[in-house]
Amino acid sequence: MPPKISVIIPCFNQAEFLDDCVNSVLGQTTHDFEIIVVDDGSTAEASKKILDNFSREKTTLIRQKNMGLPGARNTGIKHAKGKYILPLDCDDKISSDVLKKCSEYLDLHGECGICGGLTEFFGDKTGIWNLPKYSYPEILKANCLVCTNMFRKCDWNKIGGYNPNMKYGLEDWDFWLSIIELGRTVFQFDKVFLYYRKHGRTLISNVSGNNKRHKQMIKQIIKNHRKTYDRFPEIVKSIKRDLSPWFGIKKFLIRILCFFIPSRDLRHRIKACFLN
Repeated sequence: MPPKISVIIPCFNQAEFLDDCVNSVLGQTTHDFEIIVVDDGSTAEASKKILDNFSREKTTLIRQKNMGLPGARNTGIKHAKGKYILPLDCDDKISSDVLKKCSEYLDLHGECGICGGLTEFFGDKTGIWNLPKYSYPEILKANCLVCTNMFRKCDWNKIGGYNPNMKYGLEDWDFWLSIIELGRTVFQFDKVFLYYRKHGRTLISNVSGNNKRHKQMIKQIIKNHRKTYDRFPEIVKSIKRDLSPWFGIKKFLIRILCFFIPSRDLRHRIKACFLN
């Protein structure tokens, strides 16, 4: 009998974290799952050595040439036997009840397509990741859903997988929008499900640090979901304004000005007046 849930773990040159990640999955309160680790063409000798000798229960290792994060996730999901999919980055961990709670919720709510919870940092940074609560159409402005949420493999099939044109990141935001466009709802438990490791080498930090590529990916999301964004011209206008280099300069100057203003209320009013 095939497992109910498939946990997909791409790995590229960070195999030293893989044991912690896999252990967090093996410690789940349900055992109806499989783990698929995808070595996305790791080049670091230390990682290759770990992966050469990697073997864990309930775990399959797939090795491929480098295809980037969307391609690695798609490869894993292609081989997945589970009805439900949980993507998990190899340097992160999950709480012990994620698989049970999310799969049970999806069992009971056929309209739901994305199910997850809160995220807590560990490593170089600690504390809860204070993301906005999901709402629509606000998610068209900025992503508020981490990559580790459970979804249905049948929805992945309908969409055609993670879009390979999101090669510089934000592929999870693009993918969630595709699921929402199927008419699916989103549910987030009010408890920590994901432990997100901060160590300065994550893809999201690389994308955020490269402003040009970050802007390129946001523009690509609008292209990928043109029909949806066409329904909300004010959101598109707001995004284009935020992407403008002149707006970036304006934000920088306003922040400098506010640094010298002692009144918190006045700082908020200035930002609201000039940046909204």
